[in-house]
Amino acid sequence: MPRPRLYDLDTVLDAVEALVAAQGPAGVTVRAVASAAGLSNGALYHNFSSRSELMGRAWMRAGNRFLALQREAVGTASGVDAVVAAAEAPAAFAAHHPESARLILTVRREEILGPELSDGLTGELLGLDTLLVGVMIGLAEQLWGRRDAAAVDTITTCIVDLPTAILLSRNRLHDPTAREQLGAAVRAVLETGPAPRKEKHR
Repeated sequence: MPRPRLYDLDTVLDAVEALVAAQGPAGVTVRAVASAAGLSNGALYHNFSSRSELMGRAWMRAGNRFLALQREAVGTASGVDAVVAAAEAPAAFAAHHPESARLILTVRREEILGPELSDGLTGELLGLDTLLVGVMIGLAEQLWGRRDAAAVDTITTCIVDLPTAILLSRNRLHDPTAREQLGAAVRAVLETGPAPRKEKHR
């Protein structure tokens, strides 16, 4: 006979995000999350081994939400427009999932990784990089038919470096002018394109 589920995962992770948004990472304790989610401390400990696991699961959900939104945006466009859509994904993410976005912006993934986190969850969190790199490679192939380091680095500039500089580091996620500036910057980088392929010497 299956064991009854003692909690709703999204409710718990919503509580983690809300606490980070309201009080910062220090506000996330097992007691606080249990209270916000309407659970006993024992029920929460029964399903989550530590505060680190709570933070890791919340970060993982937020990361997956962002990547899903970014892939969807890329899938509805093509060429340069697809790269611009990928670059603008942080702003769209903040609009659709504001507290998930706040979590990712407030808590660096490296702050969660550590000995208290299970190997499985650590692997899942690190695996997000592979998914993002897959998006970058797909865009480089779509634009230039290339997947070498120079081509992928140009896409990285467009969808990681420029959004960080223009939107994230200056808290301009909701500024339409900043989004226009981002789009213009991405198009300028793509107009220059990647460095030529390096010839292989025999």
